[in-house]
Amino acid sequence: MSYEPIWDGRSGYGGKGRHTFRNLMLLLMALGVLCFAALEVYIYQSARTRVVGDPQVMVIFGCQVKPWGPSILLQDRLDTALDYWEDHPDVKIVVTGGKGDDEHISEAQCMYDYLTEHGVDGEKIYMEDKSRNTWQNANYTLDLMEDEGWSLTHDVILVSSGFHLSRIELLWDRARVARLPGEIYNDQYISTLAAPVSHTPSAIQMFFREPLALVKSFVFDR
Repeated sequence: MSYEPIWDGRSGYGGKGRHTFRNLMLLLMALGVLCFAALEVYIYQSARTRVVGDPQVMVIFGCQVKPWGPSILLQDRLDTALDYWEDHPDVKIVVTGGKGDDEHISEAQCMYDYLTEHGVDGEKIYMEDKSRNTWQNANYTLDLMEDEGWSLTHDVILVSSGFHLSRIELLWDRARVARLPGEIYNDQYISTLAAPVSHTPSAIQMFFREPLALVKSFVFDR
């Protein structure tokens, strides 16, 4: 006796369509996990201090300001910058970050206040206080450097939380190359200072958020 395959009206004979759809979804999920893991490795490899050449400008990237002063993440960045400044007191400092809707002052102003309270000469600090995201941080800071007559080919040192540095380097180079279209690409002039992340909830949040932010910046920030 022989039996004909049963057509269930939805997924084909014997549920074959359901199995194919399930396998496809599993494959897509596996690819998604692999891509996420690859991005995490890239972010981790970039989350390090690397000083090359003789940086003449130090750029400190902003973070949330609390009613009482810098957030823990921002204070981590500022303290890291201060450690470097103590050994390099002649470096020019740019603090970058505008005023968010939930902040009483700009991030740049908060950083200026903190640095001067810890001994930095205010005349050596330049404020970029209009930006609202990392792409604007990079562009407005480069605008400031041009306005001050500083060469964009001089060595710079970029200061932020370790997880943030891969995105900063990407966007800084993209913004700089756009201003110097005839120059051969070379990232050897960039140094980085990786601030620790001493606020555990933020570290967990950024573990999941930063890969997505990196993809968004790679695609849309230009």
